[in-house]
Amino acid sequence: MTADLPIGPDALLKNFENPAATARYLEGPRRYVPGLDSLLRMTGLLLAERAPDDAKVLVLGAGGGSEIRMMAEMFPRWRFVGVDPAGAMLRLAERQLGTHMTRVELVQGYIDDAPAGPFDAATCLLTLHFLAMPERIRTAKEIYRRLSTGAPFVAAHMSFPQCANERGVWLDRYAAYPVSLGGDPHEARSAREAVEAGLNALAPEQDEAVLRDAGFRDIAMFFAAFTWRGWVAYAK
Repeated sequence: MTADLPIGPDALLKNFENPAATARYLEGPRRYVPGLDSLLRMTGLLLAERAPDDAKVLVLGAGGGSEIRMMAEMFPRWRFVGVDPAGAMLRLAERQLGTHMTRVELVQGYIDDAPAGPFDAATCLLTLHFLAMPERIRTAKEIYRRLSTGAPFVAAHMSFPQCANERGVWLDRYAAYPVSLGGDPHEARSAREAVEAGLNALAPEQDEAVLRDAGFRDIAMFFAAFTWRGWVAYAK
């Protein structure tokens, strides 16, 4: 998430098609997501526990290419289908992936545009918090429908307590982190205000319920860093 990211599906997509925003995208998540590189590496390791050596992996929200690049470097026989609605972000992913593109298919669109599968594993990182509850549940169900039996799924996004006396505290921590790294305090405040005004963040227990409603089992949180949470779950 970039600091000046507009909230809302239409504004979000328009921003990601903006060349200037796309050019600085790879910097943003590392400023605002503590431990992002470790999150990406752990994602690959969790998928590898169940996925075969020649796994076919669905990556929803693949724009930028960071997670595919990490997994492609870790597992040289895996193949990937990356889906993202922003063409500019997919072009950025293609540049980031370089020679790994021989094992990657990039699809412009949403979950309904993804191949039917079955896939051996799937990820959705830093994405689901943009979706309102009905669409989030539907998207999780569509991911589940594309997975083979027992396939692992990793999701990570903004998820923190939403009650009135806690939400503001966590948002303050969200903004304090990039400032502690030398970021612009004004930019961090703007990012906090955007998240508070429009991001569809849920409490962790609500996010787990979304995964259960979609059909996933053995749901376990493996990542927690200020306002960010990550889960691994499995198709039945």
